[in-house]
Amino acid sequence: MKNTITRPLLLTAALAGSFSLYSLTSKPTVVADPNNAGLKLPAGFGALVVAETGGRARHITVTPQGNIFVKLNKPKDGKGILELKPTATGKATVTGGFGSYGGTGIYAKGGYLYASSDEDVYRYKLDAKGEVTNPTQPEKIVSGLLNRGEHESKSIVLDNAGNLYVNIGAYSNSCQVKDREKGSMGRQNCPILDSAGGIWQFRADKVGQTYGSGTRYATGLRNVVGLDWNTQANQLFVMQHGRDQLHDIFPEMYTTKQSAELPAECLYEITKGANAGWPFLYYDGLTHKKMLAPEYGGDGKKLADPKYLEPAAAYPAHTAPDGLLFYTGTMFPEKYRNGAFIAFHGSWNRAPEPQKGYYVVFQPFKNGKPSGQWEVFADNFAGSPEKVASGRADHKPCGLAQGPDGSLYVSDDKAGTIYRIVYNQK
Repeated sequence: MKNTITRPLLLTAALAGSFSLYSLTSKPTVVADPNNAGLKLPAGFGALVVAETGGRARHITVTPQGNIFVKLNKPKDGKGILELKPTATGKATVTGGFGSYGGTGIYAKGGYLYASSDEDVYRYKLDAKGEVTNPTQPEKIVSGLLNRGEHESKSIVLDNAGNLYVNIGAYSNSCQVKDREKGSMGRQNCPILDSAGGIWQFRADKVGQTYGSGTRYATGLRNVVGLDWNTQANQLFVMQHGRDQLHDIFPEMYTTKQSAELPAECLYEITKGANAGWPFLYYDGLTHKKMLAPEYGGDGKKLADPKYLEPAAAYPAHTAPDGLLFYTGTMFPEKYRNGAFIAFHGSWNRAPEPQKGYYVVFQPFKNGKPSGQWEVFADNFAGSPEKVASGRADHKPCGLAQGPDGSLYVSDDKAGTIYRIVYNQK
């Protein structure tokens, strides 16, 4: 039996002048695909393929009117941002595109659409229909962000006080003198941290800001692709990509299995001035301890300086958390309210152990803090267990967004599929 979502009639003046899927006089119905778009979901949930973009779909955002904007890693037909309009079936049609730059970040808030390349952040005005009014003439909010060709994506999010947060990934694995070279030790005091390896803060409404005029809000973060503002805690949370190649670089200290299982991918609760400790430490998710990195005198047993930030939660190694979303909708059951969904893009460097990831997990929260064990929420993006183990996934979940009705959107940066997950309310 198909999962069907029927939304009540909305004749509110809140979106006056805006005609969309959520303000028509009919009762829109969302019907899950017969096979739930190939996904494995908890009981009561269904999924459908919203659209096929044909590009590497990175982050995604949905306006209050239901319009979908997708940021492509590389422009397709000269367009780095795709606009999708919802249909009465719950699917969507690609109606246009703009922005000649690739990148990752995209976020709609306060009547504007924000989007990032790997060096700049732009702002587009949205009208009452949730449509961009200036697609060829955006405002450049920030320019000249550091891009050294490694961990270059600039993920973005806004808080509720008009601030913009941007990831500046470290252009290194572990700040070695010779990056990723066997036996090479760490650079003293890691000079990379002066300009990268953290979160930078800018004003969301100020045109013409430069990289140098931003505030280094947090440091010691190797690379953050998934981040979101938790309105319940009024605080930034980020997902760090942990370091690679412990065995390759220090084979006398780490086995291949240890290298596959270490370090954990970590969720951090960020306040201004926070230091998560990269590259001087890594987090062992098996022992739940912060370990001194071998590049800085560690041997797999020595603990790191306790002054560094403790993770809020930890997840399997090398699974690449690329999307983070705090769920505030009412469509899903109460247990999901204010909890976090995390999209794991999947591993490439666990061999000879099986690869892992390619799923969306749910992390329960209570009073703005992680509470309880995380669980796999949406699985089988890869297509089969064999494709997971080999790392040859059909789809790789990347971006997450919440629709105005409370449904969950997931982007795929392998094939460009856009998914929508709904709950069968009865």
